Amino acid sequence: MDRNLKNVLVISFGFLLLFTAYGGLQSLQSSLNSEEGLGVASLSVLYAALILSSMFLPPILIKKLGCKWTIAISMCCYIAFSLGNFYASWYTLIPTSVILGLGGAPLWSAKCTYLTIAGTSYAEKAGKNAKDIINQYFGVFFLVFQSSGIWGNLISSLILSQSSTKVTISEEDLACCGAYNCLTDTTNTTGSAKPTNSLIYTLLGVYTASGVLAVLLVIIFLDQIKSDQAETEKEKLEAPSFWSTFLATFRHLKDKRQCLLIPLTMYSGFEQGFLSGDYTKVYVTCALGIQYVGYVMICFAAVNSLCSLLFGKISQFTGRKLLFALATVTNTACIIALLLWKPHPKQLAVFFVFPALWGLSDAVWQTQTNGLYGILFEKHKEAAFANYRLWESLGFVIAFGYSTKLQAYIKLYILLSVLVLSMVTYGAVEYLEAKSSPGTPTAAKKENGGPHSQETLM
Repeated sequence: MDRNLKNVLVISFGFLLLFTAYGGLQSLQSSLNSEEGLGVASLSVLYAALILSSMFLPPILIKKLGCKWTIAISMCCYIAFSLGNFYASWYTLIPTSVILGLGGAPLWSAKCTYLTIAGTSYAEKAGKNAKDIINQYFGVFFLVFQSSGIWGNLISSLILSQSSTKVTISEEDLACCGAYNCLTDTTNTTGSAKPTNSLIYTLLGVYTASGVLAVLLVIIFLDQIKSDQAETEKEKLEAPSFWSTFLATFRHLKDKRQCLLIPLTMYSGFEQGFLSGDYTKVYVTCALGIQYVGYVMICFAAVNSLCSLLFGKISQFTGRKLLFALATVTNTACIIALLLWKPHPKQLAVFFVFPALWGLSDAVWQTQTNGLYGILFEKHKEAAFANYRLWESLGFVIAFGYSTKLQAYIKLYILLSVLVLSMVTYGAVEYLEAKSSPGTPTAAKKENGGPHSQETLM
């Protein structure tokens, strides 16, 4: 096996092990740590720390430590979050959420840098096009990585379903589930009672072990990049200082199109935050039990991955406008249905229909919004994608921030309002583009979505 490909596989399976743990924990936070909204508060803090981290930490750490050790140390930040969940409190979970958020951006930046250098190195030796090899390496990475959402949630469901205390949920308790949920910890008083400590510790033990294996895999098997190979990349990373990057990000807001895309970008954070923070708690955990959260999120992850691949391929034939319209109609229908639906254990299939449709819509928001940024701001990609990460992360922070303060129906109305605003402003962007280049088919030719952005999933 080629040495570069071996390193790509080591990184891919390291991320698979790490995010198997993190993905499962993120889905369970609102249900597992529901007291005083601790779980969703920790996620809100986490994404706020990620915003700060992405602005200045990656270049500094990669320059000082190199890609291999930046990846290894950043992975340890994720393990800290798993350990914080063993004795979940405001004094353990909030600090470990900050640690994870600070480690998130360097981890992804170091991964991208490493794969780029590995691809370039192999292309030089083999006399091939570097861009083609780099794309192949990223393809291998995401092929392995994207299944992490399935494995992490499968582990949680299999372990939590071992609970011997199966309580029948009364109709009175079910009345507190759904859009007009009671703002109390129903998860601890109904049939969806919190699992025993032994089951929670077993689950957290498996997740922690998975994270430790990821770190060991990287430390033992990942080759350090040769200094001469890394030097060029370090110079690239070193070139823009924190303040120049910071200023470039906000200077980019002078572009009218960037300002108009802010609602759409924030909506991506809002809708993902609602599914993992609210749907899992007030619909699934409340009516079925916490052991079903994993199965429901597996459905979302599977449909999301398949549709991301599909929409990335077909967008060149359909155009992005049609796909955005499909996502808007699907999401709007889901929001209205969730407002009207009263969840009941007898309607088991319905609990899986919503995440499946949500996964279809989210695949469009991710692939097409990423692709749209790449097309519109081709000459200022760095500043544009910095804005993308900033506004999407802000959407997550707000969604998780008000999660415990408002009833689900209010959050659904907020979601619907932001969606409508997003489509109005997105339409204005398309109008400005058509007006600036009438009769030119260039934009239509370029309308192909980018890969599903995993950096928002962290």
